[in-house]
Amino acid sequence: MAARDINPEIAALDQTLAGVEQVLEPDRMRAQVAELEEQAAAPDLWDDLDRAQQVTSQLSYLQAELRRLTELRQRVDDLPVLLELADEESDAAAIADVERELDEVARLVSELEVRTLLSGQYDARDAVVTIRAEAGGVDAADWAEMLMRMYLRWAERHGHKTEVLDISYAEEAGIKSATFVVHAPYAYGTLSVDQGTHRLVRISPFDNQGRRQTSFAGVEVLPVVEKTDHIEIPESDLRIDVFRSSGPGGQSVNTTDSAVRITHLPTGIVVSCQNEKSQLQNKASAMRVLQAKLLERRRQEERAALDALKDGGSSWGNQMRSYVLHPYQMVKDLRTEHEVGNPQAVLDGEIDDFLEAGIRWRRQQEAS
Repeated sequence: MAARDINPEIAALDQTLAGVEQVLEPDRMRAQVAELEEQAAAPDLWDDLDRAQQVTSQLSYLQAELRRLTELRQRVDDLPVLLELADEESDAAAIADVERELDEVARLVSELEVRTLLSGQYDARDAVVTIRAEAGGVDAADWAEMLMRMYLRWAERHGHKTEVLDISYAEEAGIKSATFVVHAPYAYGTLSVDQGTHRLVRISPFDNQGRRQTSFAGVEVLPVVEKTDHIEIPESDLRIDVFRSSGPGGQSVNTTDSAVRITHLPTGIVVSCQNEKSQLQNKASAMRVLQAKLLERRRQEERAALDALKDGGSSWGNQMRSYVLHPYQMVKDLRTEHEVGNPQAVLDGEIDDFLEAGIRWRRQQEAS
């Protein structure tokens, strides 16, 4: 007999995966893959570079997701057979192998199940992430840079391409703000749960007396705007300034006025980009970020109107995660109460558990 009765666990896992399959519809995914493969084979595909990249990216993503779902179904179906063989042989080592396989497959199914919770209008899109130093002086600027590194490392761990659009460096250390894009399916839906204020408690490396310092940084996550969003911005609503790009400490890294700052006059929203080589490229990137911010503004207005019809909506609060490096080691999400005791791993990009907990929590809030 097995050391633990895992037959009910296998049955529950099979039921969970069946629910995931019902949402993801593998037959529909196969039809989409076939259609995209036909489009990708068209001889004139690369005449439109943007469309070509969209088609090939979507095809690659769907193929990977379908393969992932198919392999998981096979592994779940194999579990009862493996357990039966191990029990017949009374092989303790084989039974332990089945238990390990069950735990691993359960983890993978749970990850896939979270993906089915991302059903918002823009959840499937790439994400525009902006990080800003808030209260805390030089420590806050340093903390903002640490957060930027955390998200970039997370993206790197998952093989997601990132594109840094703008960094405003602080004078002494760290950054005032930074904006970057994460190019990955469901990047917005996944990272949007991290939007809010992140708090760091530590012994300040900038304090000669070694005192404890609390500093804050804000994270904003927006969906990348697509052509179908119809965000029309009249030229008369824009003020466009050009300036020279600069690096840390104000050091000039470009001798031409290639950096671009765009102010949207009706709303006062200001965006800038200085990481591209030409003024034209920087303007195009800055316009993408502005459109994303205006799209989010419109979405928030629509949500506020809907909440008003419901006699008020839920307020999720602004401060969402606390990172404590002294006097003890802990990272805790203040909404989900998920916490870990290894801040360094989190700061190195191991944030999937926090993101999963946040996605599940958000769905519960929306359903309540």
